[in-house]
Amino acid sequence: MTPGGLRQRLEIWAGRVAPTVLTVLLVLLAAVPLPVPFWQPIGPGFALISVYYWAVHHPSALPPPIVFLIGVLADFFGLAPLGVGTLILLLSYSGTVSQRRHLAGQPFLVVWWGFMMVSAAAFFIAWAATSLLAGYLVEARPAFFSYLVTLGAYPPVALLLARAQRSFASV
Repeated sequence: MTPGGLRQRLEIWAGRVAPTVLTVLLVLLAAVPLPVPFWQPIGPGFALISVYYWAVHHPSALPPPIVFLIGVLADFFGLAPLGVGTLILLLSYSGTVSQRRHLAGQPFLVVWWGFMMVSAAAFFIAWAATSLLAGYLVEARPAFFSYLVTLGAYPPVALLLARAQRSFASV
């Protein structure tokens, strides 16, 4: 095997695993405790950004089994009650992929609006599922605050993911 052939194979492999690695890094970032009021993530918001981004722009880069494993990882880090984060990510992924034809290739604001809708549903379902599992209505303010933080985080995180996608698109 030639050195150029090995390098090309490594670049192809890196391009294939980059979406998964970036999403896992976002899960880890979301798990970092911050001294901010209401910072009790009820769902994996940063992972949701990545799952949505890849579902719109390149669904095969983050297939459902990987989304499932990322959800389990997010649940493991306590970003949602066990199973809730996984359910939210899978529902968000499948809903976004089903509407991909309306989102792919659209201006950023249209894609961001789509994310606002998907994440609103995701955070509501996460709050409802958490309340159901707890046996009482949990406080909704942390979920709403996390939703707003996630909406605000979408533009810079999407830019990061777009740059990563472009850097591996030439491979």
